[in-house]
Amino acid sequence: MAEIDPTRLTFLLAVARHGSILAAADSLHVTASAVSQQISRLEREQGVALLDRGPRGVTLTLSGRILVEAAESIERELTDARGRLIEAQQEVTGSVSIAAFQTVLSGLIVPHLSQLLDSLPGIELRLHDASTLRLPRMLRSGEADLIIFDRELDEGSPAYTRDVPLLDDPWRLVVPQATPADLSLDELVALPWLGVATEGASARAVERARIRLGVTTAPVHGYEDFPAALSLVSAGQGVTLLPDLALQEALPAGVSVREMPGLGTRSLTLRHRATKREPVAATAMVIDALVRLARDWQASRV
Repeated sequence: MAEIDPTRLTFLLAVARHGSILAAADSLHVTASAVSQQISRLEREQGVALLDRGPRGVTLTLSGRILVEAAESIERELTDARGRLIEAQQEVTGSVSIAAFQTVLSGLIVPHLSQLLDSLPGIELRLHDASTLRLPRMLRSGEADLIIFDRELDEGSPAYTRDVPLLDDPWRLVVPQATPADLSLDELVALPWLGVATEGASARAVERARIRLGVTTAPVHGYEDFPAALSLVSAGQGVTLLPDLALQEALPAGVSVREMPGLGTRSLTLRHRATKREPVAATAMVIDALVRLARDWQASRV
């Protein structure tokens, strides 16, 4: 069975809509012979009969109906694409609300906000700092047009939404500055590890690292947010993992960041409300701009 030639589907769709080869030919401004030839070729290429040809005209076979449905789907997609092209050529205006947790805003979006706005003339951006638990509610209520979240902490994608992968944010080892640079694995395992509250964004990553490294000592102290973790590390109280985006601002005195293989990444994902033709033009442009920004940021970290 050969690849389906979409141009031949046009002739079959015209026959289905107009009820006969002659009427289809009139609608396409070609000869009836040309329509018959195209459909016959399609039948030979696919190895199936598409029309039942009788003295009173033609009717679609089951295979013919399947291909007509495909042709209608292609037609709808092309119509939708033409509409989006028209939108793209017009000046897009509007307000788009972005909700994300603090490290995405402070580490990625806000430092590049001027650049982002320059790429989105006519669009007003509204930024919202929100917790992982609050983000889905903001999208559902319409308070946010799109949210950025950690996929590992996600509880599932609602049917009315679509997800776009945004950024793989690597985990980094954060240690007191006095920690030797040539730290061996045994010495790392022996260091005190900070405890992370269950609700903490790094809880799962730290637990995986402890298991992989063979750390068996009980965690010391405890933190939920990243500034508290940095304060404890700065005071020489222990080590932990933080995402790269949390380390973009000036670090407290006494803190050192170490890259270490095998720590993994957190998968940051962009989610927006979606019906058949959503996101609307302004939201679509913001999504594209954020994806470009994340790609450029990631390339700069390599």
